[in-house]
Order: sequence, then C-alpha cells, then structure tokens
Amino acid sequence: MKPTRDFKRPLGLMDTLSVPKAKQHYRVLLDRKGRLRLVSIDEVDAAWKLVRIEDKTTLKGGRTQLNLHDGRNILLEKDEYKTGDVLKIELPTQKVLSHYPMEKGAVAMVISGSHTGGMSTVEQRVPTRGSAEDLVEFADGFSTVKSNVFVVGADRAEVSVPEVSI
Repeated sequence: MKPTRDFKRPLGLMDTLSVPKAKQHYRVLLDRKGRLRLVSIDEVDAAWKLVRIEDKTTLKGGRTQLNLHDGRNILLEKDEYKTGDVLKIELPTQKVLSHYPMEKGAVAMVISGSHTGGMSTVEQRVPTRGSAEDLVEFADGFSTVKSNVFVVGADRAEVSVPEVSI
C-alpha cells in the first residue's frame, strides 16, 4: 500500500501522518475522553504501524488472508496468528515486524467503553457462555469486552500517550 497524499482521506486509530517538508511525524491515538489525537513521533516510529486482526480468511491454495482493523489485508503462507492479536507492520511494505498476542502480561489500550484511552496490563481473558463476547480483565482492577481491547506491546507499550503511562 503506497502512501496517500489525498488530504480528504480520513485518519484512523494508529495511522501515521508525515509532513516531510517540515520533518514532522504524528500517530493517531485516543485520549482519555475517546477523542482521536495526533501524538508527535520521530521518523523511525513513523515507519511502522500497529494493526489488529479483525478476521481471517483461508484462500485457495491454503494461504491465509488477515483482515485488519484499518481495512488492510495481508496474505500469508502460514496461519500463525489469531483474531484479536496485533501485528507491528512496516510501512508501506506491510511486512510483519512483530506479533503481540492478547495474553496475560500484554500491555493493552482500551479503545471503547468507560475506560477509553487507558492502558493497562492484561491479567486474563475470561471466556463467556453462549454468544456473549469474552471479557478481558486488567491489572488495574477493571474489565471490558475483547473488542474494546487493542494490544500495544508484549511487556511494554510500543506507543506512548502523553496523559497515560504504564
């Protein structure tokens, strides 16, 4: 996926915005009130992005297509990632640099609900019965549904929000 220069194209969570002439780079993150906010980053951090796996599709020939939260699709030869996991991908090549599974000890950001914009360490994932969504419990003593959780690192956060520290 090549960089876009269309000023009308919207930005979403974890997107990067670069202004090469001004040598400024930003990442789109959530603040504690759930608003999208541009956070200044350096040029090295602008070369990658975190993406959550929303769905997977098995294609002809046994290849796996990962459907990501921002609308991207990545084709892989092996099925090695789970839905809900987060990948750190290189921009613009979409090469997978790191994998962050949603498991105990992972650092995650809450992207919806009453704890929006907060970061904490995942304590456990609690399966629920029936069609109800699984819950994720955090070290800070709260829990939320799995779809509200975006893993941002294995033992420390890959992104930093100025008003939240972990």
